[in-house]
Amino acid sequence: MDERVSLAQLARRLEEVVGELRGIPVEVERLDDNELVRQQIARAAATAAELRAMHPIGSPDKGRQEQQSRRHVLDELRRGMAMRTIVHASVLDDPRKAARIRELHASGDLHRVIDEPIQQLLVFDHAVAFVRITPVPRSPGALMIRQQGLIANLIDLFERTWARAREVNEPTHRLSPREREVLALIAEGRSNGAIARALSITEAAVGKHVASVFAKLELPTTQDDNRRVLAVLAYLRGTAR
Repeated sequence: MDERVSLAQLARRLEEVVGELRGIPVEVERLDDNELVRQQIARAAATAAELRAMHPIGSPDKGRQEQQSRRHVLDELRRGMAMRTIVHASVLDDPRKAARIRELHASGDLHRVIDEPIQQLLVFDHAVAFVRITPVPRSPGALMIRQQGLIANLIDLFERTWARAREVNEPTHRLSPREREVLALIAEGRSNGAIARALSITEAAVGKHVASVFAKLELPTTQDDNRRVLAVLAYLRGTAR
């Protein structure tokens, strides 16, 4: 599959395929009820050995529901399920969600983070996949897919996205989008003045962003180290994939 083809486009195409194949048996089922979606996901998870997941935003669940979700994931990991999850970088802007993700990552649900838009996706083994009917976060319903050709394409899309994504524990995830822009320009060797011109902001604003980058990356002022170089090294570790 071409890397330029987004999951959103694929989801729309899946709907078109279902419409085009009227009268021909095809293993794609539309589930309009969210409770039915949850039941089918739980049924697939009960026997699966592997899960690939993409989440564009954090779970809306709070309190007891979130704790139940966390315990369920940990139970499946103890059972032996292999899990890999890709989340959008914006999820880590919420300290509570970031802490939960890092806990799950340490427990074996391996997470990576990506800046580009992604859509909700669950693939259990090579057997069944779930894609939102409408490629909008938290929209109702899902397509339950058992057609092997479509599942193979979804797995290929996941693996390509996983290869481009960054490790969840990279310190650059603590940076704001603007701070990541500034750090990327520092990595190109630009001065604060050049960065200011590139981003159409003042040089004083650049200085504040650079100071914040140093603080978030825990790079104190010392006589022995060049913080600008150390920040670039952190940036390269987080993006060179």
